[in-house]
Amino acid sequence: MKLYILPVLLQFLGILVILAEIFIPSLGVLAAIALGLLGYSLYLAFTTISTFSGMIFVGFDLLAIPILLILGLKILAVSPLSLKSRLASKDGVVSQASELEEYGGKQGTSVTDLRPAGIALIEGKRLDVVTDGDYINANTPIIVTGVTGNQIIVEKQIMDKNQEIRTKN
Repeated sequence: MKLYILPVLLQFLGILVILAEIFIPSLGVLAAIALGLLGYSLYLAFTTISTFSGMIFVGFDLLAIPILLILGLKILAVSPLSLKSRLASKDGVVSQASELEEYGGKQGTSVTDLRPAGIALIEGKRLDVVTDGDYINANTPIIVTGVTGNQIIVEKQIMDKNQEIRTKN
């Protein structure tokens, strides 16, 4: 048997295992097998053939493996294994419920303790609300200071001497 057949065969198997690693999630098991195959191939090339042939194998690995990984990931992007649908507003996907915007500046009462999340009663509706980190007791007057994403952000209402409502800021 020729001396170079086994190292070339191990190199080929190592490259196939790298391709398999791209398409099969193995938590690195296949990558470890590929590393072992390529490493043993290099060991055989350096020890049984010659140092020059070992350097040729190393050069091939340094050139082929990055190209293989890039092409494999590009193929994965268009393969049936990847998610092709995109979530877009033109398709009716919204990240924020549009009816939440109408609660901006509205007043209500906390139903539960807000630490910092809880339930509040705003315009007769029980809503999940959140504070900016403050603790607010139950049955405390609150005001909506903003709507971010699907969160209604509230603050405790403070009455001044003229009975005007203002926020804590």
